[in-house]
Amino acid sequence: MTKIKEGTLLWEPDEKWIKQTNLMAYMRWLKQRGTLEPANYQELWQWSVTHIEDFWQSQWEYFDIQSQTPYQQILTSHNMPGARWFTEASVNYTAHIFRNRKPDDIAIMHTSEVRGLRETTWKELYQDTAALQHTLKKLQVKKGDRVAAYTANIYETIVAFLATASLGAIWSSASPDFGTQSVIDRFKQIEPKVMITVDGYRYGGKAFDRMDVVEKIQSQLPSLEATIAIPYLHAEADFSHLKQVIHWEEAITYDHELSLSYTDVDFNDPLWVLFSSGTTGIPKPIVHSQGGILLEHLKTVTFHVDLKAGDRFFWFTTTGWMMWNFLVGGLLVGSTIILYDGNPAYPNMNRLWELAEETKMSVFGTSASFITACMKDENMDPGKHYDLSHLTCISSTGSPLPPEGFQWCYDHVKQDLWIASVSGGTDVCTAFILGAPTLPVHAGELQCRGLGAKIESYSPKGEAKLDTVGELVMTKPFPAMPIYFWNDSDGSRMHDSYFDMYPGTWRHGDYIKITGRGTCIIYGRSDATINRGGIRIGTSEIYRAVDQVKKIADSLIVDIPKADGDSAVLLFVVMKDGYALDETVKQAIRSHIRTQCSPRHVPTAIHAVPELPQTLNGKKLEIPIKKILMGQDADQVVNIGSLKNPSSLEYFINFQKENL
Repeated sequence: MTKIKEGTLLWEPDEKWIKQTNLMAYMRWLKQRGTLEPANYQELWQWSVTHIEDFWQSQWEYFDIQSQTPYQQILTSHNMPGARWFTEASVNYTAHIFRNRKPDDIAIMHTSEVRGLRETTWKELYQDTAALQHTLKKLQVKKGDRVAAYTANIYETIVAFLATASLGAIWSSASPDFGTQSVIDRFKQIEPKVMITVDGYRYGGKAFDRMDVVEKIQSQLPSLEATIAIPYLHAEADFSHLKQVIHWEEAITYDHELSLSYTDVDFNDPLWVLFSSGTTGIPKPIVHSQGGILLEHLKTVTFHVDLKAGDRFFWFTTTGWMMWNFLVGGLLVGSTIILYDGNPAYPNMNRLWELAEETKMSVFGTSASFITACMKDENMDPGKHYDLSHLTCISSTGSPLPPEGFQWCYDHVKQDLWIASVSGGTDVCTAFILGAPTLPVHAGELQCRGLGAKIESYSPKGEAKLDTVGELVMTKPFPAMPIYFWNDSDGSRMHDSYFDMYPGTWRHGDYIKITGRGTCIIYGRSDATINRGGIRIGTSEIYRAVDQVKKIADSLIVDIPKADGDSAVLLFVVMKDGYALDETVKQAIRSHIRTQCSPRHVPTAIHAVPELPQTLNGKKLEIPIKKILMGQDADQVVNIGSLKNPSSLEYFINFQKENL
């Protein structure tokens, strides 16, 4: 693995590239209107966060947002929480998806371990959405009703979401690999009228029938009036034992061309309910607005992803991760979105690179963990084995991409490549630290703070600092902030989640450093950070060092406070097949951490574990494992149904009893 210094310049866009970006088109538009003539991105960002109403009004006009009623006020207040946007405006998300589309252009490309690659035109997508809308109307689904989806990342799910949103109803989805109780914990809170489900799915070559799970979910949702069933795993799936079931083919059958009707809702009315990862307690039901998401996703996919009509936009995701919702946003600008359902490493790590060639992918969206997994496979060299001539951007999220990950992409994928590591989350259903196609790429750094997002690095005293690791905060309102949590009538749960540390300021829960040139470095969750002698370090830095040891497959580190004021830093590692954790490996780990992080952050002890607990979205459970090792009951700190491998917790429960 190539060692590279953080901050090393790796790529710069040339003038030809810069001139054709959407960002430059917007800057020219601002100049022509006499609004602003920014010399660079940093000046544009500064204006966007100091003249916040002017900036978001410009987004409304630039994207020609369609509203049946004029807005009365751009922003009611700069106070948080409670600020409202574009009051009295009425919008519909689906209406903006379908406006000005060419019927024969490709809207969606989709494939999975079950199905081969298919293409769907805008005309077909429109007709299927109109037909399903007709079915939902017959079921008396209307504005404010909830439609819950227990479905795979497939074409039908997109149709179901668009039909739901077209009626002003509220969408929520969970991936079929979610456990029974995890789904019940989510959907029971929002009392859906209709559920959409698949019979099962295939992952890593194995079939997973979910019919028993669907029955159990149905039994716990008394609000359900109908279930629309998609035969996915088995073409002839038998749904007869489900209650109030409608087959998918029946739900989208039509004998003549149909027209979509659109129910306009208040700009600040709900579009969907997303749930926190569920690693602690019952998942938080986070509600985002139709207008806020519409405006934010238009801005982000246009200026920060640089999508244009006809571009092919992919992100590896499931329907249980907010990146699915973000991927759908690519349709807002007329790009083709690419869906893949299955294991990205099956039958081998080349599967997604093969897909990039097959689809002539423009933007390859993935996770940092996928790239680091590719790095550990010495035979991986996708740039040599596949035609990636259409690929312009690799974007990653989920965790910080280490500098070596950036370098690997240039060495093994493509030299002329824009790499955009981004950060945001379920809480805002977007990224607010992003890429910009006009800026250079530095190893290990996120290129910029997103337009309209007043991100700062705060000291414990609430002071904004540059070149200093601090709490990631947002100091001004943002349209994609939650409008509320479901069933949180007094707002206390939302307040405690984001505004308890710095009153009136959003605290996101990550550590960040903002450099003098405006780039950002994310250091992991702020409450999972390793603190030795007052010197804090993000867990991502430890993992970067441990990843240098080739015999290690994965790792997790926690800092356990002790009664004497000191702490024990425990590193748990999963060894690659055929290797054992011996003293030589331990010495290599210590050496890498000592030289790449600091001597004080060398672990107190290193332990080999069979596997590390992960959420269904592939996230490590740093904070819950820390709490378990501090003696808290696992049932109180982990939502078991949200885990990919719940049995892996036993090791840590026993470890705590025997060693701490």
